[in-house]
Amino acid sequence: MSEIIASLDIGTSKVCVVIGTQSQYDPNKLEVLGIGSAAADGIVRGMIVNIDKAAIAVKQALEAAEEDSGININIVHVNISGKHVTGSCHHGSITRDTIEEEITVEDIKKLTNDMYRIVPPLGTEIVHAMPQEYTIDYEIITQDPVGMSGVKLEANFHIITAKTHAIQNIHKCIKKAGVEAEIVMASALAASLAILSDEEKEAGVCLIDFGSSMINIVIFFDAIIRYTATIPLGGHLITSDIKQSCMVTERQAELLKVKFGSIGSNTLTTQSVVAIPGLRNRRPKEIITTNLVKIIEARVDEIGTFIHEEILHSGFYDKLVAGIVVTGGSANLPAIPAILQQVTGLDTRLGFPDEYLEEGSSKQLRDPSYATAIGLTLAGFKALDYREAYYRAAKSADLNSTKKNVKKAKKSNFSFARILTKTKAFLVDDYDEN
Repeated sequence: MSEIIASLDIGTSKVCVVIGTQSQYDPNKLEVLGIGSAAADGIVRGMIVNIDKAAIAVKQALEAAEEDSGININIVHVNISGKHVTGSCHHGSITRDTIEEEITVEDIKKLTNDMYRIVPPLGTEIVHAMPQEYTIDYEIITQDPVGMSGVKLEANFHIITAKTHAIQNIHKCIKKAGVEAEIVMASALAASLAILSDEEKEAGVCLIDFGSSMINIVIFFDAIIRYTATIPLGGHLITSDIKQSCMVTERQAELLKVKFGSIGSNTLTTQSVVAIPGLRNRRPKEIITTNLVKIIEARVDEIGTFIHEEILHSGFYDKLVAGIVVTGGSANLPAIPAILQQVTGLDTRLGFPDEYLEEGSSKQLRDPSYATAIGLTLAGFKALDYREAYYRAAKSADLNSTKKNVKKAKKSNFSFARILTKTKAFLVDDYDEN
């Protein structure tokens, strides 16, 4: 049987676990073996602020997934998010001994590894180092230099960093829940694995991962990640606006947002009234629907402006032939794709994480809120960068399995070996250890 992969998506409103394996019918698709979720606790704006509370939520989600699949979870791929996750550009180079020998995967690995040794801002560490184009001997520019000749090999890298204490808190939290993290991946990169097609990445596309408290952005062009950003806004702001403006409870505000978020103000021909039950023998509160829709549209329009400015700042606005793909839990609000398209002027579609799911998968998973969890699972066999598969094939398979998520054995305390050697979750770093 193929390797069993478990993912853990730690979100502000929900903790989700997906267990899967590479489909035996289509190697590019995921066969889901089990899922589990729990209400998030101890997590604010994507960051763990109470390890004990968060660990309980993680354990509940893990247990639900284990019960659903009949598989013991020992190791997971986990996401990291928050406004502290930032991207920047850096330049790297190595000088080879001779021009006679071809550039190899080992040279690429050495150049990439060197980028992990640069000194990031105080209190942060590098999560991903992603190469853009390479330059050979100051002249030849190529996306894949393997097999070419040259002495000086250079590349521009997109580096993603995160707060060290945030990464440590994730490891402490999941350890308390009884598992270890093998891959730590930025949320938007994970979501891109589940949502975007190869054609979109090649043409130029901007993925918007619209969460409850955070918006993560990743831009692809020529099938390579070019830009990442985080906007500390999300769907919860819309709920908060409704709560304050209409003077209702947060639960009532959330229900109003979901119910009326699909209605545009230009489609309302008559003014209607919605009655909200009052608290503790108080009279019901009446809310005018036109006012409610205007509240929702105003906030989404404002968020769309921030997204538009971020895309312009990336320098890739004119290269996004495939436009925008919006996903994440808050993307389920039907008004969001239409407003984003209107504000940015780019074609916008809602992204469902079903492109790489095997036929017959649970309908529950075909929801934008599961994009990150499914992407983290796909990361077990699907590359963020198209060059990674080639580098893997060019390297001899000399890595032994050390950890495993395995089928449960009845009444047994046997300590199963685990799959996967330590990775850095991207490109040639799969070969970094051992």
